[in-house]
Amino acid sequence: MHAAAAEASTLPFALSGRGLAFAYGKGQPIFEAVSLDVRPREIVALLGGSGCGKSSLLRVLAKLAEPTRGEVEFLGQPLTAPHPRAALVFQQPSLLPWLNVAGNVGFGLDFSHQPEIDRAALEARVREALEAVSLSGQDKLYPAQLSGGMAQRVALARALAREPQLLLADEPFSALDAITRAEMQTLLVELVHRWHTAALLVTHDIDEAILVADRILLMGRSQPTQPARVLHEWSVSIERPREDHAAEVTALRLDILAALASLRHP
Repeated sequence: MHAAAAEASTLPFALSGRGLAFAYGKGQPIFEAVSLDVRPREIVALLGGSGCGKSSLLRVLAKLAEPTRGEVEFLGQPLTAPHPRAALVFQQPSLLPWLNVAGNVGFGLDFSHQPEIDRAALEARVREALEAVSLSGQDKLYPAQLSGGMAQRVALARALAREPQLLLADEPFSALDAITRAEMQTLLVELVHRWHTAALLVTHDIDEAILVADRILLMGRSQPTQPARVLHEWSVSIERPREDHAAEVTALRLDILAALASLRHP
């Protein structure tokens, strides 16, 4: 076991969910009996088809929605509300058009629910976050002047400026072109390692999950009328960069595809 992995294994889980279930109103549960952990410095990919409840589960884990059953813990403590050290990144950057890049990255850092921070420290955080996503010198630009990849880098920088111990990402790269998506996937891995954070990445892209994640969880329904659950798990020990290990990547992809095929119902 590497030293970093050994150290991470002795720390509290960054995120834990136990026996989670969720339904809209009094309807049938979208998912139930879901338990998962994300360790410090670990990227976990939550993979599954459209409509299986991945995004709903992410919202429950972020405390943006309340589970009908189950508990969520953040850093070993019960999570009862969104935590300032758990940052979210979504498919759309959702930048404020009237703020420049620096303003978008720093937006919300001085809100009352955030740890108190003075102006100099806030500006330093913004600079460091922009440097991390290779946008130094672009702080005066406005959203209308940014490409899709640049806008998503700003969204990542906004999350990093909160000095998160957990990144929750809901298909953050799915709207990008293939080249930019690959660049952003590499950047996510680099940021998790550099900032010693943890990440839970929701995706429907098998290749993205394989290239990015340390573990992959497959969410789905064993029967079409049943709520979704986490049905399969893979630990990904393929050395990075994983593009250089085509045979191992292909074998894992085929294994995941076989598991997905077993969830198809007539």
